[in-house]
Formats: sequence, structure tokens, C-alpha cells
Amino acid sequence: MNDSLSLVLFSGTADKLHAAGTIAAGAAAMGRPVNVLLMYWALDAFRADRIENDHGLAYDAARPRSHEPVERVGEIPWLETFRQAKEIGEVSILACSGSLDVLGIDVTTLDPLVDSSGGIASFLMAAEEGQLLFI
Repeated sequence: MNDSLSLVLFSGTADKLHAAGTIAAGAAAMGRPVNVLLMYWALDAFRADRIENDHGLAYDAARPRSHEPVERVGEIPWLETFRQAKEIGEVSILACSGSLDVLGIDVTTLDPLVDSSGGIASFLMAAEEGQLLFI
């Protein structure tokens, strides 16, 4: 087994995107190659014209003042966690081509952190020998 980490991101909520970016940065800091596949709502969150939008929290975490503890400790925005991960190590962010088609999104409208687009089969083949997480 190789030491790569592959993350399939489906959720586009800020809490899950932040967790995924933090995991990617941690793995990159350990010298592990990281591959991220953006699907559906996670892909939508990476649209350049939506980056600054509030992507909300998961339903069960969305309570009044839910952002307050995060603001108190000065946590960085979710997109910055991915930016830092790419600066730290070998991190590739791939847009799922099927999700692009279904959502009617052109890959050129995504944030520059997204490296390219591709299919699920090639992503899974690359992930076969390492760890795979679905968020």
C-alpha cells in the first residue's frame, strides 16, 4: 500500500470543506501525496464567483451562534486550508467531469486551486493503493 490520501468531497458546507482542507494540509505536511476529487456541492463551492458566499454548515450543526467558537480561535477560511495544503506538499484538486456536466459548470469558472477535470474511474484507479475518504 502506498501512503497517498484521496479525498472525495461531495458536501459543499463550510464545516466539511474546512475539515477536508485541514486533513489535506495535515497529510501534505507529513509528506503524503493528496488527491482531491470535487463532486456536486463541493464542486459548486469551488466556483470562483461563489467562493465568498456563506456555504452554511451541515444541518445538524447549524445552531445559532455556531460560527462563534471558530471566530474566537481565529480559524482560517476553508479555501485557505486548501491553498496552504498545496503550498505545503503534493496536493492535486480534480473537478469531477460528470458533476461539471450535471451542474452545467465550465471548468474555467472554478477557482485556480482546481488543477483540472477528470472522471471518477481514473481517480479511483489512482486512489486504489492508498487511503480513500468520502466527505
